[in-house]
Amino acid sequence: METPGSQSSLHRANLERVVRAVRLAGSLTQAEIARTTGLSAATVSNIVRELKDSGTVEVTPTSSGGRRARSVSLSGDAGIVIGVDFGHTHLRVAVGNLAHQVLAEESEPLDVDASSTQGFDRAEQLVSRLIEATGVDRAKIAGVGLGVPGPIDVESGTLGSTAILPGWTGTRPAEELRGRLGVPVHVDNDANLGALGEMVWGSGRGVRDLAYIKVASGVGAGLVISGKIYRGPGGTAGEIGHITLDESGPVCRCGNRGCLETFTAARYVLPLLQPSHGTDLTMEGVVRLARDGDPGCRRVIADVGRHIGSGVANLCNLLNPSRVVLGGDLAEAGELVLGPIRESVGRYAIPSAARQLSVLPGALGGRAEVLGALALALSEMGDSTLLDGTATGSLAVAGPAFT
Repeated sequence: METPGSQSSLHRANLERVVRAVRLAGSLTQAEIARTTGLSAATVSNIVRELKDSGTVEVTPTSSGGRRARSVSLSGDAGIVIGVDFGHTHLRVAVGNLAHQVLAEESEPLDVDASSTQGFDRAEQLVSRLIEATGVDRAKIAGVGLGVPGPIDVESGTLGSTAILPGWTGTRPAEELRGRLGVPVHVDNDANLGALGEMVWGSGRGVRDLAYIKVASGVGAGLVISGKIYRGPGGTAGEIGHITLDESGPVCRCGNRGCLETFTAARYVLPLLQPSHGTDLTMEGVVRLARDGDPGCRRVIADVGRHIGSGVANLCNLLNPSRVVLGGDLAEAGELVLGPIRESVGRYAIPSAARQLSVLPGALGGRAEVLGALALALSEMGDSTLLDGTATGSLAVAGPAFT
């Protein structure tokens, strides 16, 4: 038995610190591990050697700053994580290993009016199909990250009211999927997972304070403060779509008037173009036509960008993020939407906050949320149980909060 403060307990704690740093980053050089953990280079070298001998990590030659280095990542066969993303019209599932490598990924249409039971039936089938395709032992599933387009109550895990999946209100998505798959499931809303995905794999890498803005059927923001997702005590932080822009504006689904969402979300924007472009138009189509030079679509996207910029300016004044990442179909419009966003930020944000802000398109496109779900599953793993599981050939999971 390890005694607190003993040499063995200190060594164990250092092992967990190194595994945690590598797990969250995907891969790090030994010098980066030392900087991240605060351990000496010699201690890191000894720990990495021990973890490599036990099969917990893999070490590969690389370079850093023009000098030879060794990259450390968790062993690719130590276990797998699964990401599940429910969207307005789609279901997307990805399977990844602990080295942050995506092994398989698939998306299929989802009827927005389908019941939650039908949705989870489809998710269970797609997960099983991808696991079978990868040939991975189901016993190696360490956990599942689950994304849903609505607010999740932090304490109960209940999905709050949402106009996007109305038949799901009041359900407990994590509990439902956990009962079907028999493994730990961690749930969050899609905007938070988009922020996680871009922070780990995309345009938010290396940034500790950012906002991920997703504009689709609704408008939401995933907020990262000091490297952590900020959810708020009730899980509703980031509802940027319900900032009031015009008190006399259109009635929003939340009951207020003139919310940002009523000027930017697809169901409000598309009717503006339907008289001239037809009723089959989608936001993806609007973006494509705008990039091809269609004047009406360009005007609508510029207007949407200016309205988003007003909301982003409010975020700048309140939270002072260093980066805003725009996700969803709208991000494909590039400078056609990013330019107007920056214009509004420059006009309405405090000058010092606006100067420090960069506005970028998401690098992951429609994959941001499912990759964020993988990142959520990875972040919720317990390092102690990972070490114990690797040593015994099986993988158990605990659930410390994401940090």
